[in-house]
Amino acid sequence: MANIYDLSGQAAVITGGAQGIGLACAHRLAESGARTCLWDINVEKAKAAADRIDGARAVQCDVTDFASVTSACAETEAALDHIDILVNSAGIAGPVTAIEEYDTEVWNQVIAVNLTGTYHTNKAVLPGMKTRNYGRIVNIASIAGKEGNPKATHYAASKAGVIGFTKALGKEVAEHDIAVNCVTPAVANTEILEQVTEEFIEFMLSKIPRGRFVEVEEIANMVAWMSSRECSFTTAAVFDISGGRATY
Repeated sequence: MANIYDLSGQAAVITGGAQGIGLACAHRLAESGARTCLWDINVEKAKAAADRIDGARAVQCDVTDFASVTSACAETEAALDHIDILVNSAGIAGPVTAIEEYDTEVWNQVIAVNLTGTYHTNKAVLPGMKTRNYGRIVNIASIAGKEGNPKATHYAASKAGVIGFTKALGKEVAEHDIAVNCVTPAVANTEILEQVTEEFIEFMLSKIPRGRFVEVEEIANMVAWMSSRECSFTTAAVFDISGGRATY
């Protein structure tokens, strides 16, 4: 049975909440009592997901567009009064390609979603958190940001950026009761794998000493603590959930 954290009275935003890790986190936070709002570029899919979570709502949001993010933030705050928790899970993998063959526009898209999207969403929720002197931010990075994967320079660079961003921002707001941390999962069997080759999936699986994919529920369990008041002293930290692949 999962540990229970009391998130009653708190409002949580989960980006990329329509599926995968984001959706698992939305379920887990709702089970702990949080009012949840799923931000996703595919609002119809987000609405369908929210319908399966007690009290959840869905808001359309393109994390690459700061105007879209600020609009989603305003709509959410109007509905929920404030935002206590941000789980930033929106992300894309991009194709597996040698760098000399890589399309620069696709590179820009991966960076825009994974890294610039992290900047946009963190930036949007922080003013309210500072005003209330409370907040919990969890950015979903990746083991690729620590170790890299061949023919996935775009994805590794974006997720390494998320790690560095989190470390810097956590220190920047440390005088407030705001924790900014990230997680570095190994590969999970989610829709994002549809973007890469079977050969690449097998390669990533071979690097995990546990010998299996991480379950999205396992990631969500870790995120639940990071989103709680019990995470009261840890900030600017990187939490590994790679099945032993990384040892730092």
